[in-house]
Amino acid sequence: MARIKPLRKVAALFVRTDSIYKTLPRVDAWDKLRDARGYDGSAPVVVHPPCAQWGQLAHFAHNKPEEKALALFAVDAVRRCGGVLEHPKASKLWNAKNMSRTSQPDEWGGWTLPVLQFWWGHQAEKATLLYIVGVGPGDIPPIQLRLGEAERAMGSRRRNKRKPELLKSARDKTPPAFAAWLVDLARRCKVNRE
Repeated sequence: MARIKPLRKVAALFVRTDSIYKTLPRVDAWDKLRDARGYDGSAPVVVHPPCAQWGQLAHFAHNKPEEKALALFAVDAVRRCGGVLEHPKASKLWNAKNMSRTSQPDEWGGWTLPVLQFWWGHQAEKATLLYIVGVGPGDIPPIQLRLGEAERAMGSRRRNKRKPELLKSARDKTPPAFAAWLVDLARRCKVNRE
């Protein structure tokens, strides 16, 4: 009889205190009550660093250098441990950390996959970039595209009169199917630790 291989442990860094990651098997979730900068790097990671300082509307964000530095730490964690970083499509983090914006790997073996979180059940399209280290484009879990149109918009009603605005409390919630997919992706990542 074939032995069932145990699930590989994954760390989810910078997640919400009510995060879906806390319900997933073999996931060590680090919310704001735990300092993710203390993560020991023993497993691949899924990282959701704060994006207000890096996004398209960063000029409206309060200047918080310590919060901005968390995203820089997150990129280093993905490069060191393998895994995936999730950030908005317009994030300036890619330029700041010299991350590949294509499927061609950068000097750390990282590459970028643009996705819509709507595909995994988000109420809005939520265009997202995934920076992935430790697995190539041909070895990621299958993506089930969800066709149709999102029921809500991320922006204000003034900019998008056709759809109601997504509640602020729901904007950074990770859809359960997306979280599970990201964890599956991280479990496949391997990094050469010389």
